[in-house]
Amino acid sequence: MNRQYLLRRRPQGLVTRDDFEYREAPMPEPGPGEALVENLLLSFDPSQRIWISELPGYMPPVGLGEVMRSDGIGRVIASNDPKLPVGSLVQGLVGWQDYCVTKKGTPFGFFRMPDHLPFPPEVMLSALGMTGITAYFGMREIGAPKPGETVVVSAASGAVGSVAGQIAKIEGARVIGLAGSDDKCAWLTNELGFDVAINYRADDWKKQLRAACPKGIDVDFENAGGPIMHTVFSLLNLHARVALCGLISSYNSTGDRSGSMAELSAFIVKRIRLEGFLVLDYAKRFGEAAQQLGAWVAAGKLKHKETIVDGLEQAPDTLNRLFEGEKLGKLLLRVRS
Repeated sequence: MNRQYLLRRRPQGLVTRDDFEYREAPMPEPGPGEALVENLLLSFDPSQRIWISELPGYMPPVGLGEVMRSDGIGRVIASNDPKLPVGSLVQGLVGWQDYCVTKKGTPFGFFRMPDHLPFPPEVMLSALGMTGITAYFGMREIGAPKPGETVVVSAASGAVGSVAGQIAKIEGARVIGLAGSDDKCAWLTNELGFDVAINYRADDWKKQLRAACPKGIDVDFENAGGPIMHTVFSLLNLHARVALCGLISSYNSTGDRSGSMAELSAFIVKRIRLEGFLVLDYAKRFGEAAQQLGAWVAAGKLKHKETIVDGLEQAPDTLNRLFEGEKLGKLLLRVRS
């Protein structure tokens, strides 16, 4: 039996279980050149909320009646592909289900992971996976912080933000993180080495941010959008850089997403660089990023945290945890050990 969650309708606001259809299907069989994968871990990312909407993205929306799309890691249990032998671990878009087949034409394909990983598999979906690689290129290539500069990271306790801030510290910058609770702020400063962390739910968070940036902001690693982004924009320095990674505050919005862009005139006067990016833009350099991130983790310079939910049946509720703040670091779901 293959338990699956299919997209039933386009959600309005936060997802509900009624937005998905639970189905028990026969276990699939691999065809020529294919492998059958038993899913172990599923990745939960803000981009999944875009995939089930009609917002334009870098991939087509998940079709109604299709298995919900998700990156993940699984173990090959039957194979007609000599490159994916039985017992090997693979990563790819496995979906919200127990089993999948490595069919040709699957976006981004499936790739075999090293046989003797020096890190637990979950790290390959967080600091050493697309999460870490996104932070690596966004911060180093677009933000490009210099020693002594001030860097602000929104959604700093999240999977990408927590890594991005640490990279800025490695580069010698002064780093300020914005997160949604005092506990998360304490984790950023006490464990990850951020210089300042501000709870954006505090009544005076804007005042705190201004006080923490007496010389302005040189780099904004933007994950949030909304009021946080606009407040950070008001503090940007001459020749500041904005790495626009995400706008998570608007992904569940049912109203006008345009917002006020009156501050764009300051971008001209201050010659601020704002650049949106996708990690796929750097696909040819993934090896470079993974090698450096792995070296930092091994040396203790880069820390990571995974929040792991157990049970495929928890998938619909787990997606909402991305937007309700009920997680720290990377959010994963364990289908089986």
